[in-house]
Amino acid sequence: MKVLVLGSGGREHALVWKLRQSPRLTKLYCAPGNGGICQDAECADVDLKSLDSMVALANRLQPDLTIVGPELPLTVGVVDEFTRRGWRIFGPTQAAAQLESSKSFAKQFMQRHHIPTAHYAICVSVDEVREALPHFHAPIVVKADGLAAGKGVVIAKTKEEAALFAAEMLSGKMLGEAGQRIVLEEFLDGEELSFLLISDGERVAPLVAAQDHKRVGDGDTGPNTGGMGAYSIASLVDAPMRDWLVTHIAKPVVAGMREEGMQYRGILYCGLMMTARGPMVLEFNCRFGDPETQPILMRLESDLIDAMEASIDGRVSDGDFKWSSDASVCVVLASGGYPGTYDSGVEILGLEGAAKITGVKVFHAGTTHRDGGFYTAGGRVLGVTARGADLPAALSRAYEAVAKIGFEGMHYRKDIGARSLKK
Repeated sequence: MKVLVLGSGGREHALVWKLRQSPRLTKLYCAPGNGGICQDAECADVDLKSLDSMVALANRLQPDLTIVGPELPLTVGVVDEFTRRGWRIFGPTQAAAQLESSKSFAKQFMQRHHIPTAHYAICVSVDEVREALPHFHAPIVVKADGLAAGKGVVIAKTKEEAALFAAEMLSGKMLGEAGQRIVLEEFLDGEELSFLLISDGERVAPLVAAQDHKRVGDGDTGPNTGGMGAYSIASLVDAPMRDWLVTHIAKPVVAGMREEGMQYRGILYCGLMMTARGPMVLEFNCRFGDPETQPILMRLESDLIDAMEASIDGRVSDGDFKWSSDASVCVVLASGGYPGTYDSGVEILGLEGAAKITGVKVFHAGTTHRDGGFYTAGGRVLGVTARGADLPAALSRAYEAVAKIGFEGMHYRKDIGARSLKK
């Protein structure tokens, strides 16, 4: 089977790494890929914003299956177009992907289908923000409606601060078109959880849970990022809670989409806050998370191609996945200045030494490969991922590998998984 993965980040490298383990695979492509992915798959140029570019690539490569990594191709309708042409592709349609591409759509959808989420208000002007703010207690969450690469969420400590952030988003100066509509949201206190499932439009099957670390600094300090690391352990979600999340969140989402004429196929990522009032949905993503995919796939022991084809063919079941009881962790190594401005083209050293550590895989996110060396080409550069018998063992391996790697300006969080260790 020939498989094409669309995307160029750490998530896509993890997908490529896992797909290579399938005995069904005969040829693996990734477009556009990155420096590390090109060592594991044949990479090709493509514009992920352009349907014409993606169609032309698939026409040339003739893959038996295409897998969409990031959100952007979903929002421009790549699944709709490939399906119309009779090409097999894994992911939700453009309409279904509104769950991720529009925060306001997602909030209104959850309200219609009684899915637990925070109190909110949708605003398109500064005047509407002023009218809504008296209905909230500080702190207040201010969210851009559109896609913002994980950086469209700000937690304001006061109503005055919320008004300033909202005005900046609405002006277009902060996030462009993504912030032309905003969502004000009640601040929820608790533990965040990433709960992913696979759906065929009717049935769902859960993956193992993970916990992301979104803030740039140790102790959850500094601005939000696309994710600075994640870990996955069996005790994150016990069987009764998993069943509750499937029954009260995942199944109502899939059923609600079907009722509204949007069959949901692919990965459903539920970003949750485990509050004293129970689990509440913070956001939905319509694809694998990044960096959660890295530790999740490290624990997967069954064939990923089989599970994806079950989603496309309408035969998803709880038996689609087999998991290791081991713990896994991903530590993201970022460029100096990230999530703000940063330099690219900085040489990365020590990858060979890190790769020799048992249970470790270094996934490339923002890298290029030239003249026999690897260089930085993004904000999040590498995802050092490790598996171990328990979380301390996995963390020890991951940070041992991190210590082998170096590039100018490199920074990373030193407390991935710390909250779980304290428990």
